[in-house]
Amino acid sequence: MLPSTSVNSLSQGNGALNSRDAARHTAGAKRYKYLRRLFRFRQMDFEFAAWQMLYLFTSPQRVYRNFHYRKQTKDQWARDDPAFLVLLSVWLCVSTIGFGFVLDMGFFETIKLLLWVVFIDCVGVGLLISTLMWFISNKYLVKRQSRDYDVEWGYAFDVHLNAFYPLLVILHFIQLFFINHVILTDTFIGYLVGNTLWLVAVGYYIYVTFLGYSALPFLKNTVILLYPFAPLILLYGLSLALGWNFTHMLCSFYKYRVK
Repeated sequence: MLPSTSVNSLSQGNGALNSRDAARHTAGAKRYKYLRRLFRFRQMDFEFAAWQMLYLFTSPQRVYRNFHYRKQTKDQWARDDPAFLVLLSVWLCVSTIGFGFVLDMGFFETIKLLLWVVFIDCVGVGLLISTLMWFISNKYLVKRQSRDYDVEWGYAFDVHLNAFYPLLVILHFIQLFFINHVILTDTFIGYLVGNTLWLVAVGYYIYVTFLGYSALPFLKNTVILLYPFAPLILLYGLSLALGWNFTHMLCSFYKYRVK
């Protein structure tokens, strides 16, 4: 899951790759190592993963400084420990069950919603966004003098998970406490609170994504990843003026899914 690979750094004096180093740096080898650790809970550092989740809210720059440290010590930018993914999955399951409870869904409806959220909203949409960001960053953001480096797809997915976690907590956990008694009351205060939570959540996603790609020294012009803030703020203002309630739309969509 390395975001970058330098051809020069892996070459020997005669310009040929050492076979052991080449095998260690292949995408397949890295993926196999990561997936193998996914089923070895005793080898996972859940305390460190929880620390990262906390700082993704309070100081996401600090999280990506640790990515720099990992690159220097392990020659790897992305996580080699799946503990973060495991904790994110737990958060996703618990918060979705909470959503089902708040929306007064039955047991089987909640299970169906959980499957939709996990495999479509998180994994499916995540794969799509990661692939799009992987293509854009390699096609347009790599510095001309750094063409020996590339953003690997695995790192793009890792950045997505970092950005997805704050969005998940805000919209699938914090919002639950306001849905029935505030947000869905069909009042200005209702959609003001709901839409503001959406603004903060999506804003976090954009900002943490920007930090992830700006952390790679061989990329340029990563500030363009902040440009979606402009239409986001415009949409927020328009929603308040027209009385759109994004949370009400989400709840109606979730109920439609499980019919």
